Amino acid sequence: MDLVDCKSALKTLKSGLPIIFPTDTLPAIGCLPKFSNIIYEFKKRDRGKPLILMGSEHKQLIDYVHESAKEDYENIASKYWPGALTMVVPASEKQTTILTSNDLTLGLRIPNSYMAKSLMRETGPLLTSSANISGFKGSITVEGIALDFPSVKILGPIPWEKRSGKASTIIFWKKSGDWRLIREGEVLVRELH
Repeated sequence: MDLVDCKSALKTLKSGLPIIFPTDTLPAIGCLPKFSNIIYEFKKRDRGKPLILMGSEHKQLIDYVHESAKEDYENIASKYWPGALTMVVPASEKQTTILTSNDLTLGLRIPNSYMAKSLMRETGPLLTSSANISGFKGSITVEGIALDFPSVKILGPIPWEKRSGKASTIIFWKKSGDWRLIREGEVLVRELH
């Protein structure tokens, strides 16, 4: 198992490789946005499935949100983040180069994890997915993840902080004031229609 701290993780990420790190839900594999293909390769993930952009605070992600959804994004972010909520919103025109979806949307999340937020304060936002091989449940222990991804560096120190082991709630922005539930998770969003 190859453990790294935040500064070493940044060096690894800048070289185009991913990092595995804890979140408040499931462990994540993440990369700098310009290297998104690496996650699909390591996870053997279907390229039709988009990745989630995580940040350390919602202001770090605001420039990725299309103007039409910014007010609703700010409203939901201020109430539910940091936490186990992913918002799928239309992407800003100037950020389309990092998109991994086919519909010009982007999933955004701020995890309630000290280690994850510390990492992304150092690296900036990261494109992420759960740290498992696609189609398999995957391990939620550092030791199990290290067996699944033997060549990927893991953010230390371990043991990691406690996490739920459940996936995040996912909501989708339809239009002003109109959010739809995509996946039920830990967070109950009162603003859903």
